Amino acid sequence: MTPHLPSADTCPSVVSLIKEARPSVATTLEAKPLPVSIDLTRSALVVVDMQNDFCHPNGWFATSGTDIAYARDVIPNVAELMRSARQHEVPVIHLHWGVRSDTLELSTTQRMFGTRFGERQGYGEIAASGHHILVRNEWGAAAIEELAPSSQDIVVYKSRFSGFWHTELDAILRRLDVTTLLFAGINTERCVMATLQDASFLGYNVVLMEEAVATPSPEESIQAALTLIRQLYGFTAAGCTLAM
Repeated sequence: MTPHLPSADTCPSVVSLIKEARPSVATTLEAKPLPVSIDLTRSALVVVDMQNDFCHPNGWFATSGTDIAYARDVIPNVAELMRSARQHEVPVIHLHWGVRSDTLELSTTQRMFGTRFGERQGYGEIAASGHHILVRNEWGAAAIEELAPSSQDIVVYKSRFSGFWHTELDAILRRLDVTTLLFAGINTERCVMATLQDASFLGYNVVLMEEAVATPSPEESIQAALTLIRQLYGFTAAGCTLAM
């Protein structure tokens, strides 16, 4: 859902910097700590890390010994939420890991955690299936087939847990006049949480869609993340639709 711009061969007599007013389209989500009403015309759905290297049986995680059942199980809910967002003309933003092939943007610590301190291949290295791990524009960094971006969706690559560091995400959201972000994807208390926190720090309203996120971490980690969101940052909502 990109803003309309005049064609290149049009020369206006006046340049307008006035934003066109859009009537609000309200919906109320069942949420904690309280139900929350949002304006769909100023909201966006951020789908975090639903990529081949994390979610596909031939991806980095699965071929290096991680059980990806949790990521596979949440796919239908994320797909349903994406369909609902598109139906209501809410922008869908795919936030993906996508590193340089030389990984020069990554710190030594980040690279070591990626390899689990030498136990497996890491960012930019060749996975068991033959592709370079999470390198942008390669198979591993692409969205899984079930959640492939539509022509109207937006893809933003990141190289940190938060999607706001060294990316164009904030600029895109402000260009779209978005004030509320709905979060889906993996992993709940890692990249989803880090991006949600930074969104809150930047002044966005944030809502975690509980049934459309997942993590392999212990239940205690999940509950800690949900508690912090409800106490400090925003809301956690039930359901996978944005029905009005």
